[in-house]
Amino acid sequence: MKEIGEKLREARESMGISIEEAAEDLKLKPSQLENIEDGNREAFKDIFYLKYFIRDYSKYLGLDYEEMVEDFNEFVFDYTSKISLEDIKKANKKHDKKQPKKIVSPYTVEQKERNPLVLFSIVGAIIIIICIGIFIFIKIASQEDDTEERQDINSKKEVSYIWVMES
Repeated sequence: MKEIGEKLREARESMGISIEEAAEDLKLKPSQLENIEDGNREAFKDIFYLKYFIRDYSKYLGLDYEEMVEDFNEFVFDYTSKISLEDIKKANKKHDKKQPKKIVSPYTVEQKERNPLVLFSIVGAIIIIICIGIFIFIKIASQEDDTEERQDINSKKEVSYIWVMES
């Protein structure tokens, strides 16, 4: 991993790019690039992200990113093949102790307590929707009444107009 980091550092420095500038361009933290250049694999929780960071950093610097990824894959293989079976078994035991496995069925799952704020929000939203519906209904009904009144007024005007014409 150190060799990969050294290649990346040399390429960056030969181009005159600062670590901050590269980090900004790659949307990474400067500390992440420093850890890559220092060969500090332990600074990354997920080795797959590290692989993609190396690939993107290599592309950015104009290096043969496929070769760099291949070098990284070889490093990972060498690193993981050095872990003893006993260490793997111990890690599995620790992991099993931390999280007991439960078989869960949707029919036997206990109901969680509901947050009263969520319930209040739902009830409030329903009340608001009902109020808006009532308002719209009243508005439509009043428009129908206005239309009928206008028709009555217009018919009265016609009658008075006819009466005036006949006189």
